[in-house]
Amino acid sequence: MVNIDYAKHQFEAYLQDYDRTDDKIHLKEIHTYAVLDAADEICREEGFCEEDHQLALLIALLHDIGRFEQLKQFHSFQDNVFNHADFGVKALFADHLIETFIPDRQYDEIIKKAIKYHSVYSLSQAEGLTSRELLHCQIIRDADKLDNFRVKETERVETIFDTPKEQVEWELITPRIMDAVRARKCILSKERVTHMDCWVSYLAFIFDLNFPASFRWILKRDYLNRNIDRMNYQNPGTKRDMEEIREICNTFIQKKAWAPQ
Repeated sequence: MVNIDYAKHQFEAYLQDYDRTDDKIHLKEIHTYAVLDAADEICREEGFCEEDHQLALLIALLHDIGRFEQLKQFHSFQDNVFNHADFGVKALFADHLIETFIPDRQYDEIIKKAIKYHSVYSLSQAEGLTSRELLHCQIIRDADKLDNFRVKETERVETIFDTPKEQVEWELITPRIMDAVRARKCILSKERVTHMDCWVSYLAFIFDLNFPASFRWILKRDYLNRNIDRMNYQNPGTKRDMEEIREICNTFIQKKAWAPQ
């Protein structure tokens, strides 16, 4: 069985090798614990058994462990320079770091696959998942996306984009991005051209959420509207597009929040 308090203690020890005063490191530390909280709420509301509940919390704690080394080496969140999920899997399983957090090896395959696939565009890229592996992939993917709404409301735009907020606010949303939102699809990173495209792509995370509890999580905190309203859109076309995005996304969330599984 997972001892999440012990795992948290070990995680704190792991972080001592990194500069926790660095904005990006601090962002990911806070994000890790917030994802854990989101996973906790999903598990409670969806009524998952205690064993899967505790396992989901451990996966949440470890899901971004590769980010810290990425930031230490490159000071960048871009996975085209360093795939943080693959590095996390290597550190945990090839280098046996997982043994620091849990002595029981029965969950290794579930943890490994959940971390490996937590940030891929779609779980259709994952082959041969058991039903339990799929469940944990879905929980961590939802929890990770949910906390991105908090991150985009509270963290400095300059920390996220390495670009002044005032500059981002003048940018356009490209037509391909609007087409993806209208089709209720997540946005591929390679399709994004402007920082504003990236901003919209974070809102479009809702189109890949798996559980009604995840949609209710957003509704309770009104994060969709709060994220949209954080920017002072300077371009009239962008302002108009964002209101269309608001309508599409809010309608989608309301429908999914109470949908039977």
